[in-house]
Amino acid sequence: MKLNFELVPDSCWYSNLRSILSPAQWDIVRKDAYARAGGKCMICGAPSKRLEAHERWEYDEGNAVQKLVDVVAVCHSCHEVIHIGRTSLLGGEERAAEHFMKVNGCNYAEYRKALGKANADHRRRNLVPEWKLDLGYLKKFL
Repeated sequence: MKLNFELVPDSCWYSNLRSILSPAQWDIVRKDAYARAGGKCMICGAPSKRLEAHERWEYDEGNAVQKLVDVVAVCHSCHEVIHIGRTSLLGGEERAAEHFMKVNGCNYAEYRKALGKANADHRRRNLVPEWKLDLGYLKKFL
């Protein structure tokens, strides 16, 4: 699947690069993503005048490490899918489901299966009491 859900463990909510970096440092990181994107969503490829920076994380559950692996520029529709939990709370799940199916060329059953897997991963990651951050990705910027 080109477009996936990225459900952040509950204990990591509201801890993002914008809260860790200074505004000037965040600008450097997000503008790098925008430059790499070339005016197109890095997931679906749609041209966009207003891309959003999205942090990509990997989770090492055994060592309780949340590792930043990339910052990508995405369109608003892809960003809504990635953060489906928030999108659903705001009433946009149907729109996000349509976008997920369109980008991935799949049907509703496949959408629900992918969402079920993402929710299972989320529940399992919530069993980790505290995540350590690995921000090594930022060394190339700062």
